[in-house]
Amino acid sequence: MDSPGYIVLSRLVAQTRASAVTANNIANADTPGFRAARPLFGTVLERQMDAQVPSGGRDLAFAQDRATWRDTMPGSLATTGNPLDLALADPEGFFVVQTPRGERFTRAGRFSLDAEGRVADAEGNTLLSADGQPIRVAQGDSRIEVQGDGTLRTENGPVGRFRVVRFADRQQLSAEGDRLFAAPETMQPTPVDRPGVVQGAVEGSNVRPVIEITRMTEELREFQFVAQMAEKESERLGSAVDRILRRR
Repeated sequence: MDSPGYIVLSRLVAQTRASAVTANNIANADTPGFRAARPLFGTVLERQMDAQVPSGGRDLAFAQDRATWRDTMPGSLATTGNPLDLALADPEGFFVVQTPRGERFTRAGRFSLDAEGRVADAEGNTLLSADGQPIRVAQGDSRIEVQGDGTLRTENGPVGRFRVVRFADRQQLSAEGDRLFAAPETMQPTPVDRPGVVQGAVEGSNVRPVIEITRMTEELREFQFVAQMAEKESERLGSAVDRILRRR
């Protein structure tokens, strides 16, 4: 395969991942706290050795999959009335949960009490307090109230204050699954003193389904167009080989 074929192939690979990212966004349109992702592509220029670009021509440019950036726009809030459904008014804040892999960060505030009375998410990861310990509600406490600063109270008094943090660069967070984020070791979170915790509400996904479906349609059309180019390039090479063999 010559250079045009490799260029077309690089675009096919990039277009495949773009479609996969968009499909993942659509699949998580109803996932609480989910953030839509976007692929970031670039070009790699390659100069031919011992050859000059012909008049009117350009250097060879291959498509390169550079990275994925995350749309940090907050999702809309849905009122549920569940006392342990929590949302953050601070658009940069994250709850901190303890997982088997260490501390992770999330805006998916759908919590409940586990068998030991600890506030935990659907996977059993416990929600941490400002002192780094799980918040535990005593057996028999029935009235749960969460204040704007993250303090959880029952009819027997304060139980603990949820830890809420923010990061200087949220794009450096890496997604783990659909709801959790991990921070690099070199980046330390900053505590949020006034997170504006909203009780009885959940932040939804920031995915806009109509836009994502439109984007998916465009990406599929582009993939088909590039695939047709690859097919035509294959036919061109086959025709060239046939002509050369006939001359011999």
